[in-house]
Amino acid sequence: MKFVQHYLDCLSHASYFIGDETTGRAVVVDPQRDIDEYVRDAEELGMRIEWVIETHFHADFLSGHLELAAATGARIGFGPGAEPEFDAHIFSDGERISLGEVTLEIRHTPGHTPESISIVVYDSPDALPGPGDEQGRPWGVLTGDTLFVGDVGRPDLLASIGYTREELAAMLYDSLRTKLLTLPDETRVWPAHGAGSACGKNLSTETSSTIGEQKRTNYALQPMSREEFIAAVSEGQPAAPGYFVYDAVLNRRRRDLLEPEAPPALSVDQVLEAVADGAVVLDTRDAEHFAAGHLAGSINVGLDGRFAEYAGSVVEPGTPIVLVAEPLRETEARIRLARIGFDTVVGHLADLDLVKADRPELIQRATRLDAEALVERLRDGDIQLVDVRNPGETALGVIPGAVTIPLAQLRGRVDELDPARATVVYCAGGYRSSVGASLLRYLSFADVADLEGGYGAWQQVAAPVQV
Repeated sequence: MKFVQHYLDCLSHASYFIGDETTGRAVVVDPQRDIDEYVRDAEELGMRIEWVIETHFHADFLSGHLELAAATGARIGFGPGAEPEFDAHIFSDGERISLGEVTLEIRHTPGHTPESISIVVYDSPDALPGPGDEQGRPWGVLTGDTLFVGDVGRPDLLASIGYTREELAAMLYDSLRTKLLTLPDETRVWPAHGAGSACGKNLSTETSSTIGEQKRTNYALQPMSREEFIAAVSEGQPAAPGYFVYDAVLNRRRRDLLEPEAPPALSVDQVLEAVADGAVVLDTRDAEHFAAGHLAGSINVGLDGRFAEYAGSVVEPGTPIVLVAEPLRETEARIRLARIGFDTVVGHLADLDLVKADRPELIQRATRLDAEALVERLRDGDIQLVDVRNPGETALGVIPGAVTIPLAQLRGRVDELDPARATVVYCAGGYRSSVGASLLRYLSFADVADLEGGYGAWQQVAAPVQV
């Protein structure tokens, strides 16, 4: 067996290539939208991709099943109950795929979504279940978003239309205990996400584990009643980015395939024309360079962070996008947006330095405060503090007087803030606060700064903390 885990750090997303050396047949599970690495795997190993299997309709990224099927002729497979708008095989619970020596067994594990599946991998015929050995000796299990390392899939995402959080959590409780925890302790666990994903609240930085280790250490797998489980997995979940429902729906649809082309270069006049027609300028440089000078009205989401996730939190799906990027990084930005289904990039600003020199009236600076400066401003005047961290972070403490609105919810809850008041936005370290502050300026807040170094910097100056 050939087994490859591909891990995409910026989306905390794991996908998998599984191949059988005796037959050359291969399967890809939960692929990202740009599929070159899977095609390269197959070419290098002399294998052909025959199946693309999705463990569920993903909400946090636009999957590459259509791209991979078009490139390889592979069949697409989903779990029981899935109703995609394109041709796909709908697996039944317990169905097996033989690649030769390697066998994959589909287990229906609803909970995160109704159609969720896990895929048990047997690396030889001798390992398959038999009389008196119901589980056999599985090599591993791909758990999708049902079971993570340190956590389980959240049951409250709006992707599962027609089900309540409590109904899905009850399904998840049963799936874990009857379909996954029955596997031998030594069975390797390969989830679809790791730390940083908004699909759970306690994901580990480890990208694999075993059933036995998760039984010992995962809070959600400890002995508890169904009601206790529902409460435990429902509380303290991070705010879901605004694009999640959009992607969950788009992953069901027949749609355009990714065309990984460089976005065209635009003059500043062309950019202004696009903005007049409804485009947003997305500046992908780091917060310091953005603060030093940017096109007025731009939203800052740094490319060297969780770029697509936060861009999808502050830009409405379908909005035309003009990029500002460091030289030669425009295509990277476009592809990363395409990974969440944002295919509306109309171009990139050709030369920001030229605009700074020739059209300085179009350039704006952003104020970033250090912790000592924030202390002085709070002492001297009426400041509207906005904490854009997630609930699990703010539960450990906030700056006194702060309004807590997770960044993913800021655009939708902006009416809770006063645009006329001087405003300071902060997060944990300064990345999200630059995003949030630039969004508020874009939404016509008159006086907005953000806290450089974030809550961590505030704590270092021994400032008061409100719990």
